Amino acid sequence: MTKKYSRRYQELQKKVEDRAYEPEAALALLKETATAKFGESAEAHIRLGIDPKYTDQQLRTTVALPKGTGQVIRVAVIARGEKVNEATLAGADLAGSEELIEQIQKGMMDFDLLIATPDMMPQIAKLGRYSAHGV
Repeated sequence: MTKKYSRRYQELQKKVEDRAYEPEAALALLKETATAKFGESAEAHIRLGIDPKYTDQQLRTTVALPKGTGQVIRVAVIARGEKVNEATLAGADLAGSEELIEQIQKGMMDFDLLIATPDMMPQIAKLGRYSAHGV
């Protein structure tokens, strides 16, 4: 039983040759053949010619994508005095001091990242047992 492919797929398949492409040519071909109605993804397989048995040839890294991952991270800042205004001006979604700590203790977890100034660390120690999944 042979698998049937759509006409769109068959037309795109004619544009792709079974060979290794230079990076620029591969990207151009990738953009030319991207016709789906959703955000498509791609994989890159790169032969580096290294031997991972040796520690000086192991490769571990992270990549910062130019436009991010698309996730919006909500930031909460626990600070005191003028630092609350600074945090808000810097783009924090939530900022406060004792009142924000009380809201978190009552179950408000409407943020992804919590930052605290050093002078507020003793007060947030009691938040250690709270998590996004409840007490």
